[in-house]
Amino acid sequence: MAPSADTLGNLRVALVHHWLVRMRGGEKVLEALCQIFPQADIYTLVFDPSEIPASIRQHRITTSWIQKLPWAKKYYTQYLPFFPFAIEQFELSGYDLVISSEAGVSKGVLTRPETCHICYCHTPMRYAWSAYHVYLQAVHSPFRRRLIPFVMNYLRLWDWVSSSRVDYYIANSQNVANRIRKYYRREAPVIYPPVATTDFGQAGAIEDYYLAVGQLVPYKRFDLAVDAFNQLGRPLLIVGDGPEYSRLQRKAGKNIKLLRRTSDEKLKECLSGGRALIFPGEEDFGMIAVEAHACGRPVIALARGGALEIVIPELNGIFFAEETASSLAEAVVRFESIEAKFQPRIIQETARPFREARFEREIRNFIFEKYQEHCDHFKVGRREYEPHF
Repeated sequence: MAPSADTLGNLRVALVHHWLVRMRGGEKVLEALCQIFPQADIYTLVFDPSEIPASIRQHRITTSWIQKLPWAKKYYTQYLPFFPFAIEQFELSGYDLVISSEAGVSKGVLTRPETCHICYCHTPMRYAWSAYHVYLQAVHSPFRRRLIPFVMNYLRLWDWVSSSRVDYYIANSQNVANRIRKYYRREAPVIYPPVATTDFGQAGAIEDYYLAVGQLVPYKRFDLAVDAFNQLGRPLLIVGDGPEYSRLQRKAGKNIKLLRRTSDEKLKECLSGGRALIFPGEEDFGMIAVEAHACGRPVIALARGGALEIVIPELNGIFFAEETASSLAEAVVRFESIEAKFQPRIIQETARPFREARFEREIRNFIFEKYQEHCDHFKVGRREYEPHF
């Protein structure tokens, strides 16, 4: 039987999220958790209220001491070595349930034995594990390149130790479940993140451009998209901001446009109006690909990571095999040769399994079951005494 709203509504709940400075995929999951647990308090390292919607802001939000450091809202990543110390200072002893939304250090909070700690894992610390060498190669300062391996060695050890603080893991994809098994030696069932599929729709007409969307960081490999479309000469629109923005802008030809910021409504227009979404890097899951499908648009994706769980070849997109610009360029040419086969209505149907109602149902059921299980494990029986006289 599904848990009632009253069952979970009576719990004292804390939601822990690494930082709240921009609405991306992880923040959309947090927003969904806020709707499920309207009574929850939120703990985060850094918070920028100007970038976060009221659905999250209306909760009581506690920040760490990093919030008070200079320019923390913008340059929070520069304080990375301090994150473990900061996350461990949150006082969570008064909560029945702690849910950490994890892609960095959130799972490292300290809880009492009777508190049930469930981690919704977007990925183990990417820059310390699976994408460590990608991030390191993108560092241009010789001093920082020498320093980073020592910092990451410490973070890697802390991350592994802190993984045991979680009672139950949830992975946002089978790809991430595999990483959790590899790096933490823990099992994690998959509950795909929520996508507001009904908020998207088909465009009246398709324009002659391709689209790439996301945070401009090294592992997302937008450099491959720029190189491939420089080679092809096809129009490409890149929507996103991040440390790679200036470098990509310098590389981009006249056929490539970078748009640093845009509204949600404008992004929906871009998704629905382009020929296809370009998905050039290995993603943990890839909510933007599902959003493109909800618009009826196909996705051209690297055949690795979360894309394998979203893209169905020649039904809602195609894959390219190698993480190279030439492989992506060949895929674009191949896509154009079969573009007429893609049917927007069928593509939209492939996005339905990721809708928000499914996420809420699966999360509620999992949390209810595991919370009861945890309470049974940590139940302390009353002492019984029989006199022997």
